[in-house]
Order: sequence, then C-alpha cells, then structure tokens
Amino acid sequence: MNGWQTLLYKEVLRFWKVAFQTIAGPVLTAMLYLLIFGHALEDHVKVYDQVGYTAFLVPGLAMMSLLQNAFANSSSSLIMSKVMGNLVFLMLTPLSYWHWFVAYVGAAVVRGIVVGVGVFAVSAWFTQLSFVAPVWIAVFAVLGAALMGTLGLIAGLWAEKFDQLAAFQNFVVMPMTFLSGVFYSIHSLPTFWQGVSHLNPFFYMIDGFRFGFFGVSDVSPWLSLGVVGAALGAVSAVALYLLRTGYKIRS
Repeated sequence: MNGWQTLLYKEVLRFWKVAFQTIAGPVLTAMLYLLIFGHALEDHVKVYDQVGYTAFLVPGLAMMSLLQNAFANSSSSLIMSKVMGNLVFLMLTPLSYWHWFVAYVGAAVVRGIVVGVGVFAVSAWFTQLSFVAPVWIAVFAVLGAALMGTLGLIAGLWAEKFDQLAAFQNFVVMPMTFLSGVFYSIHSLPTFWQGVSHLNPFFYMIDGFRFGFFGVSDVSPWLSLGVVGAALGAVSAVALYLLRTGYKIRS
C-alpha cells in the first residue's frame, strides 16, 4: 500500500476495532427512535400515499445516522491526534494535503455507510421497504457521507479541545439533522418554517435519499443533488485550503 492507502486503512481500523461503540451504538439509537416514534405515530400520521409512517422513518433515520457518524469519525480522529500529540508523526511523512483529505474523508464515508446499512438490516424486522431508484440511494449516501466527513475534518482542524468539538456537534450538526425532515415532511410545516427548511442543506440530503426508496419527495431530486453537490464542493475547498496551509496543526 502507498501512503494515503495506509492512512485510510489506519483510520478505518481505528473505528472498526471499537465497532461495538462506533457501529452497534448508533444502530441501537436509531432503532430506539424507530420503535418509539413508529409505535406512537404509525396510526396517526400519513406522509405519502401507500407508505406507512414507520417505512417513511427508516430512510430518514438511516441517513441521519450516516451523516452524524461520518462527521464524528473524521472530527474525533483529528482532535484526538491533536490532544494526544501524535499528529506530529503524521506530519513527518511525505503525505500531501490531498492524501490527508482522501484518507480522512474516505474513512468517514466507510463508517457512515456501514452504520446506514446496519440501520437498514435491523429495520427489516419492523417494516418492508421498497427500492424504487437504488442509484439515487447510493449517490446521496456517498455524497452525504463525504460532505459530513469533510465538515468533520474542518471541525477537527478548528477545535483545540474536546468541548469545542462537542459544541460544534451539539449546536450545529445535531439541530440541522433533526430539523431536516427525518421525522416529518416539510409540507406539514407552516409556510415560514418550510422556507427555513429549504435553507438547510441536510434537508436535501435526506429528501433526495428518501426519493430513492419511494419515488416521491418534497422537492425535485435533481435540485437536492445540485444543492448537496455544491455544498460538498464548498466545504471541500475550505478543508483543502486549511490542510494546505497547516491551519492549527503546524504551530
């Protein structure tokens, strides 16, 4: 293996060796949401025709888990290396900033998708899902995980201690994922809040992902693809600039 492949392998191995915490834990959390909300609202909420509320929940919960864990993987790896002081050994290697980017984001994508697949595997016991457009599912899963892995890379570079990273996750990532249509269709919201939801890029990731299962969505999947692609391009440019300049890692 060459340099970036070795770093990618190391990052994947890092979360895989504690899979009970990094994989099983998030899957269990998603299942608790599914059981509680599905049981309480199955007979009271109808979002799409011919789609039960529990089935509607599954893609949203899978994507929410995917996004949160992709972010957590890259951000936690960087902040742990900075706090423990072993990031200096990585800086001594001839790896370019592009290698860092591909390895950290690539490992985040792997973890996010593994968690998402785990949620689907367990949810198969509770409801039956259709797969109308599998290509859309795969595209939004990879793009969403890459976007959040890149955002986690930025957060990990910016944060200097764990509580700063926790604040970023609790006050930015968590609210944006919960308010992105995981548990509801934005058409059920008042007009003002529908407009606010359209400003949330997380909404487009989940709505486009859900389209792949049911063939219906709150907005056009092409619009969602454009927004997610543009957001990924923007955060990737920022992350690459920070890595190239050594932001908070060369001091």
